[in-house]
Amino acid sequence: MCGRVTVRTSPAQLVAELELAGARATLERERFNLCPTQLLPVVPNDGARLLDVFRWGLIPSWAKDASIGNKLINARGETVAEKPSFRSALKRRRCLVVVDGWYEWKQTTKPKTPYLFHRRDGKPLALAGLWEEWTAPDTGEVLRTCTIITTGPNALMAPIHDRMPVILSQEAQAVWLRPEPQEAAVLLPLLVPAQDAPLEAYEVARVVNSPANDGPECVERVAA
Repeated sequence: MCGRVTVRTSPAQLVAELELAGARATLERERFNLCPTQLLPVVPNDGARLLDVFRWGLIPSWAKDASIGNKLINARGETVAEKPSFRSALKRRRCLVVVDGWYEWKQTTKPKTPYLFHRRDGKPLALAGLWEEWTAPDTGEVLRTCTIITTGPNALMAPIHDRMPVILSQEAQAVWLRPEPQEAAVLLPLLVPAQDAPLEAYEVARVVNSPANDGPECVERVAA
């Protein structure tokens, strides 16, 4: 799964790197340990090409309450076109989830060992995501929420975990952000493991295990 990410790149840099038209909303500060239920930077496929922020944890429009979002932080690429929680969003409501790294824990060590995955050049990653708009039945509050699509591991990821987020190439981003409904046959071939070459992973301190910790110490490399 993909359950913790970093967003240290400034909103202005994200807009420039992704060649966006601007920003509708942005994070208020750098995030070194961003967790589910918090706001994530996204680019929705509404045709505007604007950076925005949606809550992490998809709440389908038909959900009775918001708690389902806690379970829908990821969507498996292999089944996303079939699951009731995701299939409509896959066709109509896609987004880029824009981060610059994600954490994963090596399961074979005791205690589990955290690693940070990121691009060697420090550039942001455009992850394949889905979004929904949900209205709370009791208050009328409107929430825009999102999930990150995962796939099997590439060679870099495989020794650490059996899942990784889908990282979209520039060409794939253009397809993913089409505002018109798209068939699964067009989209599913994009949901594949990223090439290893631009990516790097290194061990970080277990301080990242606690969601309460969200400072630079989370991303510091543990000496070999």
